[in-house]
Amino acid sequence: MTIAFAGDVHAEGGAGTAIRSGLASIRPALVQADLTIVNVEMAITTRGEPAEKQYTFRAPAASLSELKGAGVDVVTMANNHGLDYGLDGLRDSLAAARAAQLPVVGIGLDEESAYAPHIVTVRGMRIAVLGATQVLDASLEQAWTARPGRPGLASANRERRLLVEVARAREQADTVVVYLHWGRELDACPLPQQESLAGKLVTAGADIVVGSHAHVQLGGGYLRGAYVDYGLGNFVFNTKGGDGARSGVLSLTVHGRSVTNPRWQPALIRDGAPYALTGQSAERARQDKLQRRGCTRLSASP
Repeated sequence: MTIAFAGDVHAEGGAGTAIRSGLASIRPALVQADLTIVNVEMAITTRGEPAEKQYTFRAPAASLSELKGAGVDVVTMANNHGLDYGLDGLRDSLAAARAAQLPVVGIGLDEESAYAPHIVTVRGMRIAVLGATQVLDASLEQAWTARPGRPGLASANRERRLLVEVARAREQADTVVVYLHWGRELDACPLPQQESLAGKLVTAGADIVVGSHAHVQLGGGYLRGAYVDYGLGNFVFNTKGGDGARSGVLSLTVHGRSVTNPRWQPALIRDGAPYALTGQSAERARQDKLQRRGCTRLSASP
């Protein structure tokens, strides 16, 4: 089977128009996979008050149905925008996900549900998908982190809690996937805390560890047999161009704990929408993504 991953999605301005239009240019890379996972970096709500931070993102409930129609099967909302519109926004986001029948991970009405994996059987294999974030505003981290009986996000800064959930998922699933929000904005190399967490997740039983947040692409490769991609970059996002406009979809062939044949479908973001690249432009973009492995200490093969 194949699992596809793409990076940060919001629905402001042109990005919202792109979602409503069905992401036609990049849709084949999403629908051809057996399972496609993206990071939804916004609250799904029209209610609530914006958090006291520089940027707050939200979108109406239809956005999730539109993403599902474009080929997305699972979303993570564990990121530094998941609670941009407070608990009203959190509850509305969960309700919208249920209505759209689009599973969401990394957020919940309590700690147990926020850290819990989504487990789905695809082509006879059980896939567990977890979401968590290393990135939270210092002034908001305590309030936004899910606790027993308290809504919030799955914080990867509570490493032990996350690792316990990964180990538990390992016992239930053939393949364990962890999607993280991590790294430093515009830094194309992983931070020490990213590398440390990736190693611990692999030890705990993760087969695939991917992430986003930096708004630029980072390198990917193998770590003790597991596949790690430190940065998928923006996907459906308003960006000023340059490195932030480099986008794409990562596809992996999976058979139980065997993860092989990584493939990168490059895209370029224009007016918030990712447009698939072809020919020499695509090959140059693939080489650029490949070269970013240089500062990761990841391997080219298992």
